[in-house]
Amino acid sequence: MDIRSTVEELLRRIGTGDPDHAAALYAETVDWQVNWPEPTHPAAPWIRPRSSRADVADHHRTLAANCVPGQGSLTIEHILVDGRHAVVTGETAQTIRVTGRRFNTRFALHLTVEDGLVVRHHVYEDSLAIALACGPAADPNAGADADPNARADAGAGR
Repeated sequence: MDIRSTVEELLRRIGTGDPDHAAALYAETVDWQVNWPEPTHPAAPWIRPRSSRADVADHHRTLAANCVPGQGSLTIEHILVDGRHAVVTGETAQTIRVTGRRFNTRFALHLTVEDGLVVRHHVYEDSLAIALACGPAADPNAGADADPNARADAGAGR
C-alpha cells in the first residue's frame, strides 16, 4: 500500500470506531505527540503521551468513552503526501459527555509511514477549545459581588 492509501485507510478505520482495527495500522513503537501546553490534561484523559500500538487503541477508546456517541463530526480537507510523510488537514467536532459542551477544532495531522505502518502521529489542534469544552462549567457569579452595582460604583472613583 502506498503512503496515501495507508493514510486513507487509517482515516476510514478511525471512522468505523474500532480502536484495535485503527491501531493495527500503527507500528509497535510510535512517535505520538499532541500539540497541548502540557503533556496531559486532567479533564481530557485521552490527551497523554503515547508510544505504542496499544496506546493508540487506548487513545481512541478513551476519546470515544468521553464523547457523546453519534455527535462527532470529521471533515477532511486535504491529504498532502511528500515521500513517507503525509499531512491531513480538516476540522473535527465532538460533544463532551461530562459537560455536554461541544468543541470544534481545525487540525493538521502529520503522519510518517514506513513499511505500510504509521510510525509518527503528531497532531496540531485548538487545545483551548477542547479544554474549555472539557472543563467545569463557568460559575456566572464567580467574582461578582452580591450587589450588582458594586463593580460600577468601585470604578467611579468613590
